[in-house]
Amino acid sequence: MKLHYFETINGRKACVAAKYLNAPVEFIRVNIGKNEHTTPTFLTLNPNARIPVLETATGSIWESNAIMAYLARQTGSDLLPTDERLIDVIRWLTWSSEHFTRYASRIYFENLVKQQLNIGPADAALVAEANGYIRKYGTVLNEHLKGRRYVVGDALTIADFAVGAALPYAEGAKLPLEGFTEIARWADRLNALPAWRDPYPTTKAAA
Repeated sequence: MKLHYFETINGRKACVAAKYLNAPVEFIRVNIGKNEHTTPTFLTLNPNARIPVLETATGSIWESNAIMAYLARQTGSDLLPTDERLIDVIRWLTWSSEHFTRYASRIYFENLVKQQLNIGPADAALVAEANGYIRKYGTVLNEHLKGRRYVVGDALTIADFAVGAALPYAEGAKLPLEGFTEIARWADRLNALPAWRDPYPTTKAAA
């Protein structure tokens, strides 16, 4: 299998899962700063022109949550549970995409990516709106995590990788997470995982 990625929130999610699972994948860096995700070759893998993409023997899989689920199933990992917890995992994957990470990604782009790519100043109105939603949904997550080690009970799942995807960028992106002590505790637990701290292949610097 080949995992096409770049160092973004969604690309990071797929790389974390692959590295944590020790999945048999070849990491291929797609430099979106050079528009490598818009080439005809890449578009045959993902017509949406986005990373990450996982090439398999039977075709390509896009969307980071689907890639994490596929890798967990292929490796027989409980990161994707098959019992009654599965519905809860799906619930939090959806919640993350529609709410928490949706707005965290907006702040990440406006405050961090624009600066890194030198493509203009942050849109203050968009950031302010997203900050409000992060406070709203951060409160939901913070309350949910009380008494739990992970998002779905006491076992790590792909829901943790999805919901926590923006946390490694929190400081640089200026995510408004002050006072969310349960999120901080959970983030520390994720940071104890080597794959979470360093999800990219060792060849990244040379790419």
